Amino acid sequence: MPFTAIVLVLLAGLIHASWNIAAKKANGDVRFAFFIALFTVVVWSPVGLYLAWQQVGDWSLAAWVCVIASGLIHVAYFIVLLRGYRAADLTVVYPMARGSGPLLSSCIAIFLFGEQLSTLGAGGIVAVAAGVFLIAGGPGIWRNAHTPEQRARTRLGLVYGLLTGLTIATYTVVDGYAVKVILLSPMLMYYVSSGVQLLSLGAPAFKDRVLLRQHWQAQWKYALAVGAISPVSYVLVLYALQIAPLSHVAPAREVSMLFGALLGGHLLGEGDRGVRLTGAACIGLGVAALSLG
Repeated sequence: MPFTAIVLVLLAGLIHASWNIAAKKANGDVRFAFFIALFTVVVWSPVGLYLAWQQVGDWSLAAWVCVIASGLIHVAYFIVLLRGYRAADLTVVYPMARGSGPLLSSCIAIFLFGEQLSTLGAGGIVAVAAGVFLIAGGPGIWRNAHTPEQRARTRLGLVYGLLTGLTIATYTVVDGYAVKVILLSPMLMYYVSSGVQLLSLGAPAFKDRVLLRQHWQAQWKYALAVGAISPVSYVLVLYALQIAPLSHVAPAREVSMLFGALLGGHLLGEGDRGVRLTGAACIGLGVAALSLG
């Protein structure tokens, strides 16, 4: 994997972990997802509208299908992820989501796009998977659940994490196809996709306007932070996809869980930091193997 792609993925991982901390603290639902889309569209409007003026007129039907599909899949992603954060610990939901999604993406890319993976690269994926397991709690994930409530919380975290991972795998393949094959601008694709998300989330968000106002007062600062910085992390990944195989970039994104393990354990007071840091080290070694393989 090119060095430039590695740098892009590392920067994206740090930014991604940071905005997930804000999302966890917000304890939001579909209204929070609507606020995120709103701020993304507003904050990034100068860049997005400028690129749209230059390029949207030349988009093919396939381009529009990819962008609309991406927007709708991202809606499902945010809804499932935020529900998971309300039901369980970030250090269970986040690694399961970030681990299962990109690993599934790699398998799909190898099957559909004919990408090649060396023995070293395959070993890197195994190391990443092991790191995901450890960060999610490792062998002690159930042992540490001492009460029925804790066990139920852990179970929900795993389920929501895997469901979120499925949405990640789906939009990663769709977006990877759009920027690698159709050659769409990563920034413009993300911006228009955010507009699709905003329109899709409007009706459920405004269903209860009193509750919407209450959530806005409590969550707008978190939504502003996520809406302002989350596009940067994903656009960096899309640019990396243009110069490196999806089957390499997707697992390499798991470096975000190293930052998530550190931030989640320190800022949110979630335990088992030693096991999770061991998992983060496995992910780091796996990413290094992918970069060389």
